Amino acid sequence: MAYTLNVLGSNRSVTVELPEPKEAVLFEVINWQLSKRRAGTASVKTRGTVSGTTAKMYAQKGTGRARHGSYKAPIFRGGGVAFGPLPRDYGYTLPKKVRKLGLQMALSARAKEGKLTLVDSFSSINGKTKEFVSWAKQNGMDGKEKVLLVTDNEMVRRAARNLPWIGIVPTGGINVYDILKHDRVVADASIFDKKEEAAQ
Repeated sequence: MAYTLNVLGSNRSVTVELPEPKEAVLFEVINWQLSKRRAGTASVKTRGTVSGTTAKMYAQKGTGRARHGSYKAPIFRGGGVAFGPLPRDYGYTLPKKVRKLGLQMALSARAKEGKLTLVDSFSSINGKTKEFVSWAKQNGMDGKEKVLLVTDNEMVRRAARNLPWIGIVPTGGINVYDILKHDRVVADASIFDKKEEAAQ
């Protein structure tokens, strides 16, 4: 699908070809992203890692009690856990072509809604939040929508970082999850040069 996008800060427009969004592809890429982010740090001590004596508790026979060899057994309080969670990596490999396609489809979904805005220059913003708020209002953003700001401009990032309705990522960090989590995307016009890098 071809979209013609106006570029704020200039009199030009950009025409881009993006694929029709498909829910299955977007779901797969988001699932891959979130799996990579999972900490996987849950950990318990097994009977081999709990502290305590390794001596046999009491004689094998003649006590009238069940046979046991260690207080570290899971059956006892303070013993190891039998089948508890251990540290693991939840990430898995997703083909680069699928990641690239997912990113293009996410941008397509926002462009289809008319909520993908490109910017050539933030010349009126010099690191002050009030400057960014004023610029945003002039361009139809009043804080009622969650906006993903995709820019490498440090002054703009600094001006917008304290606003609760703004999410910020660098152009090389644009991703499917953040695009779809926000209602609108405002990005440097250069993202269409960098989206292949971001899919890696």
